[in-house]
Amino acid sequence: MTYFVRTPWLLRTFYPAFEWEIPTKEKIIYLTFDDGPHPVATPFVLDLLKRHEAFATFFCIGKNVVQNPEIYRRILDEGHSVGNHTYHHFNGWKTTDEIYLKDIAEAAKYIDSALFRPPYGRIKKFQARHLINSMKVAHPRIIMWSVLSADFDVTVSPSKCLQNVILHADRGSIVVFHDSEKAFSRLEYSLPRVMDHFLEKGFRFEKI
Repeated sequence: MTYFVRTPWLLRTFYPAFEWEIPTKEKIIYLTFDDGPHPVATPFVLDLLKRHEAFATFFCIGKNVVQNPEIYRRILDEGHSVGNHTYHHFNGWKTTDEIYLKDIAEAAKYIDSALFRPPYGRIKKFQARHLINSMKVAHPRIIMWSVLSADFDVTVSPSKCLQNVILHADRGSIVVFHDSEKAFSRLEYSLPRVMDHFLEKGFRFEKI
């Protein structure tokens, strides 16, 4: 499995219309959570955010919203933002344009948002252009990331996930965690410690 913990500059220039971080002089970090809602992981995250009066952005899979509507509603009711993460978590590079775009449209029936994040960060330029033009929302945005916790990687230790974020996140960073079954053991360990670390340094956590 190949990925970058900190997104390299060259990759960002290849997709300049996508948002990789949010420029700010303030001490703000943007936590994001992919692949939920999940009946265990998402409430854990929401409880932690509430405890610290922090906010985040949840990129939800459509079928998981259908299966967990009450948790999805809680995300919104507690003031967080949501984004479309497709209905079936398709890889845009390995999926025909027609199927991929229909899958996003299906997810949009349940996720009302101007934000989209491609699963695995993989989307063809044609798909991205069509998506931006077809989203029936004001100011559509494709949100990527600047820092990966790597909590999705079963070969990575929980402490390594913690270090990935602590060593690479800074003002305006968009950080990716996963509120999923696969990632939960690493999320459960690293997220509280990430938040404590940056809160002690005067940062706050905001939604996109």
